[in-house]
Amino acid sequence: MALRFAIPNKGRLLEPTVDLLKRSGMVFERGTDRALTVPVRNIDIELLFVRTDDVAEFVSDGVADLGIVGLDLVAESGLAAEVVTELGYGRCRLAVAVPKASTVEKLEELAGYRVATSHPRTTARLLAERGIEDVDIVSLSGSVEVAPKLGVADAVVDLVSSGSTMLVNGLRPIATLFDSQAVLIANPTSRSAALPVETMLGAVVAGRHKRYLMMNAPNAAVAVLTDLIPGLAAPSVLPLVHGDRVAIHSVVEVDDLWHVIPELEAAGASGILVLPIEQLVP
Repeated sequence: MALRFAIPNKGRLLEPTVDLLKRSGMVFERGTDRALTVPVRNIDIELLFVRTDDVAEFVSDGVADLGIVGLDLVAESGLAAEVVTELGYGRCRLAVAVPKASTVEKLEELAGYRVATSHPRTTARLLAERGIEDVDIVSLSGSVEVAPKLGVADAVVDLVSSGSTMLVNGLRPIATLFDSQAVLIANPTSRSAALPVETMLGAVVAGRHKRYLMMNAPNAAVAVLTDLIPGLAAPSVLPLVHGDRVAIHSVVEVDDLWHVIPELEAAGASGILVLPIEQLVP
């Protein structure tokens, strides 16, 4: 029986999720936006395109074996879906904000206030964990930012990426309660069957942060060069046709390249080549 994999049918997670699945090696085509189920042609997997808010419930109920959804929605659902892998996109944060004119500066000062949010369970839990319990949680399904202007609440807790929407609506962030991103979730009873999917998606995520680095160098410079290269393990050193030179290969962090490449060149490396990595299983 095919594994059922629930993914968002629209919204900001749809495009990067489809890209991730295809980069992992899944071959599929969604003919129209109305197609709710799509078979993966080369693997025994059926994709279910569902509302983002329903992904966690489908996985928890066993309708789907796997799902991709925002970590904030998993936390808010309180359902029995296991977070398997962080996927590194769809990053946002659950932020607390007050009107610019408000005298509130610290989270602790919200005691006794009305707080509007579309994440009532998560908000109540995270505030309680910080010892702030005397808060009236106002649950809204949308337009959370306008709640103070309408007199519905004194503060808001809402998901933000850049924070520009809050600023446009006259709000001032004072704290972050929770950091979210897209995650792979699994029904606990399906976890073992889902391990290959976990491995392949994780390999794409890991590869995005790495680069394959190759260079030529004189034998005399090998010790210095290999000390300069931060990588997964010791670099590979391969002899070239000319006996006095070698090729050095390694996998390095993207963020390290900016300062590492000039150092390698100064130490005698030449023909330096940097390649993207499609998938990496550490």
